[in-house]
Amino acid sequence: MAGVFTPCLIRSVGEAPRLGDPLVDEYLRFTAARVRPNSLVAQSFDLKVFFTVVAKPPQQVDVTDVLGFIEEQRAPRRGGNVVRLADGEAGLAASTIKRRLSTISSFFDYLLLRGMCDRNPVPRSMNARHRGHRGSPLVRAPKKMPRVLLPDEVVALTSALRTDRDRAMISLMVQAGLRRCEVLGLRFGDVHIGDRRVFIADGKGGHQRLVPVVPVFFTQLADYLSAERPGDAVDDHVFVVLKGPTRSRPMSAAGLDQVLDGARTRAGLSHATCHELRHTCFTRLREAGMTLEAIQAQAGHASIETTRIYLHLSNDWLAGEYQQAMAILDNWHDELPGGTS
Repeated sequence: MAGVFTPCLIRSVGEAPRLGDPLVDEYLRFTAARVRPNSLVAQSFDLKVFFTVVAKPPQQVDVTDVLGFIEEQRAPRRGGNVVRLADGEAGLAASTIKRRLSTISSFFDYLLLRGMCDRNPVPRSMNARHRGHRGSPLVRAPKKMPRVLLPDEVVALTSALRTDRDRAMISLMVQAGLRRCEVLGLRFGDVHIGDRRVFIADGKGGHQRLVPVVPVFFTQLADYLSAERPGDAVDDHVFVVLKGPTRSRPMSAAGLDQVLDGARTRAGLSHATCHELRHTCFTRLREAGMTLEAIQAQAGHASIETTRIYLHLSNDWLAGEYQQAMAILDNWHDELPGGTS
């Protein structure tokens, strides 16, 4: 078939990923300056999957191709023999499909801006929008409550950590709410010992913030630096590998996950991811009475709507609000004619 685009993902150090089509590669070079490296890789893979399935040059893609792509992504994988425990579905998760559609839509928005196509083939919804109605989404993904650790689970996890380096890293997540990438990206100049805060130089979306951290972290950090950190480490990243072939090099995401996996196993826990530690931190802060605006600043959320989830994760917030409202309704009912006392 003439004009078929067969994408091949090529990654070179210091360059944006390439897929082999001039327009796609141009878009990846453009977006490389706008997103984090991991997001760029994810977008590159999303576009590779899309054009592998559709097998057309970008300017020939239409709405029918996009709808067919959605159907293909929802089809069972591995012959339908593997399903997700959460929902029993055999295709890709709705959240994954929605992310890929977002990447594809952004790409065609770029082509539209460049004048290379006359419309974005990714529909905004299944029906027309009108005032007060946004239309039904192409893919409906259920909104799930994030999991958090109970207080005794946090104690069990931290007790299972073997080094002060590991305890300091976990403290930053479970007691200050830092993301995994923010912990690993911390440099010595970012640690403000005098005012017990750390500076996040490259947060999500490129946002920077200065966040307070509990004193115990600085004690753990001091113990790690004095007794564990290799003396020949010249990198200014705070957390480095302690032994093995990569000794003295900055800790990687896989390395931190391995530390957490080992502690979770030793503690006998069924769950405890880096992001769950972050959720746990903000849930407990909300339960202790910290305002949503303060939690938003601590978390580095661009929108307070993202922070509102911690209202629902907090054990006492909804119950307290309900009981207060019911007390008012009970008083109102008693004051009505014929009301019982």
